Amino acid sequence: MFGQAKPKRNIAGMILKMVQEGRIAGRAMSFAGTPSTGKTAIALGMAQTLHPDVPFIKIATITTSDTELAEGGGVEIQTDQNLTGATKTGKLTIKTTDIETMYVKMIDALSKEKALAGGLITIDKTSGADTECVQSPEDEIQKWGEVMHTVFLHEIDVINSRTQGFPTLFAGDTGEINPEVRNQINTKVAEWREEGEAEIIPGVLFIDAVHMSDTERLSLLNRALENDLAPLVILASNRGVARFRRTIFCSPHGLPFILLDRVLIVSTKLYSEDDIEQILQCGAKKRMSPLHKVDATSVFTSMAMPTTLRYSLSLNSCAQMLARKRKADQVGVEDLRRAYTYFLDEKRSVQRWKKQQGSLDNPPSCSRPGRR
Repeated sequence: MFGQAKPKRNIAGMILKMVQEGRIAGRAMSFAGTPSTGKTAIALGMAQTLHPDVPFIKIATITTSDTELAEGGGVEIQTDQNLTGATKTGKLTIKTTDIETMYVKMIDALSKEKALAGGLITIDKTSGADTECVQSPEDEIQKWGEVMHTVFLHEIDVINSRTQGFPTLFAGDTGEINPEVRNQINTKVAEWREEGEAEIIPGVLFIDAVHMSDTERLSLLNRALENDLAPLVILASNRGVARFRRTIFCSPHGLPFILLDRVLIVSTKLYSEDDIEQILQCGAKKRMSPLHKVDATSVFTSMAMPTTLRYSLSLNSCAQMLARKRKADQVGVEDLRRAYTYFLDEKRSVQRWKKQQGSLDNPPSCSRPGRR
């Protein structure tokens, strides 16, 4: 991760440790800072650090079950395709040092995984999912193995709240879930946790631009934080003092005082020039639009300093198209300057608008209520 001083990342690590130990119930944290200071990046990094399967929005729970596997070295894979080309048929021959057997209904799955004869093939006989490894196994082909399933608590609520059961997940219209059903699910999940059949991993709920939320949503969020199964709530705001929507009252970061008491606030700062240069190089590499190492990188960094990273990375994509037009492999200084001239950032757009139309209207003033 580039940018943001090391203490900021250490603070995020402390919060994650508290979440893993279950010591942050009823609390949330908020990143407050100007745009393009890495608030979303830190939140995403926290979600991935908790667990690879942790959803970035919902709560996840993990259950353990046994399934029957077929594992062996691939001897021969024969594929026959019918005249229409819609389906494939064939046979798979796998063996261990003792047994050899055939399967005739795994061809499509093997084609997707690009499995080849000679490798170790493992087939989940329940779902048909297969994987390919390299070592040749011993013992029997069919055996029992442990499989971890990731299930959202919301999905369990939806399945148990409708008579259709599992197909309800694919209908899209889940409707309102009865609180009684949700309480029953919470009780059952607590039993699984005590028996060791399931492990509850807190998810991450990230709310960007939280100052745009109205009072009803913030009240619901404040009440939801009191739940024992509540996820880690991370808020982000780029406002100092903001007005509540559809009201005349203002508060720090646009949050009500009762919610501010629950929030641990972390401030983010602007990136340094070295950090911006590293981020731009990483973004250019990810977009497969390499910059000219000597000239373009320094010019691009100087363009990004008075603007934002989002604008700069978008400008890089436009400059890449200009470089392709002149059949160049790398984005040069001329491409960046032309793209910078064609596409304006917020500040230059406002300055040009002022010259043409006059000054902008002043934002409305806010009145701040007294705190009891």
